[in-house]
Amino acid sequence: MTFTTNSILKRASEKDCFAITAERKYYETGGCFIKRSLRRREWQLTLRGTIHMPKQGEDRIKNEAAALRYVAQHTNIPVPRLHCCFEDDEAVYLITEYVEGVAMVELDEDKKEIVKQELRGHLETLQGLRSDRVGGAEGGPLVPPYRAHKELLRDDWVFPLADTKEYVFCHGDLSQHNVLVDPETLKITAIIDWEYAGFFPEYFEFPFYERPGPSVARGEEVDDTQRLVDFIKQRSLPFK
Repeated sequence: MTFTTNSILKRASEKDCFAITAERKYYETGGCFIKRSLRRREWQLTLRGTIHMPKQGEDRIKNEAAALRYVAQHTNIPVPRLHCCFEDDEAVYLITEYVEGVAMVELDEDKKEIVKQELRGHLETLQGLRSDRVGGAEGGPLVPPYRAHKELLRDDWVFPLADTKEYVFCHGDLSQHNVLVDPETLKITAIIDWEYAGFFPEYFEFPFYERPGPSVARGEEVDDTQRLVDFIKQRSLPFK
């Protein structure tokens, strides 16, 4: 099998492709936003000469499609309208409407505070969606939040049903980059990037949106990664 580099992929990219990462290709065309997983021949060599193999690259896109359907059906939280999700030539495609707006991270701090008030209301709505099982909206392989996902070697976790609906629906990657806002009205136009969404204990939804940056602990912040990993390992059924 041959592998490539990010720069080679970018030079050969289609005209509507606006970004390529080590995990995804992104497109905007005809009022649609498209993301797809990378095919194996598109897996990229790192600067260290190793191969970056996207972890659950296809599962995460399918999980996002399921989350978008579920949230749109059960809440009034603004999410992109899902057009379709399908597999073709070893890649999984997610196609949604293209939503206008600027990322919350680009706003001044006083404007962010207004957005946070609305966002906290949407989080309360999400936490009102409850289940007696751990995992995605429509089942499928478990996709835990990124900070735990990167620490787990397995992806075949199975959980028993709880006695009560103790799990709440979490976005799993709620950073300021994933909240789109109308810069004039400061209303949220869409919450995006639901790849890590699912039913988990409430503490899995850490409020990363409170500050700029990725959905992992920074600086002196308390790192809860091990707590999440321990829950998954201890509450899942024994591996056979």
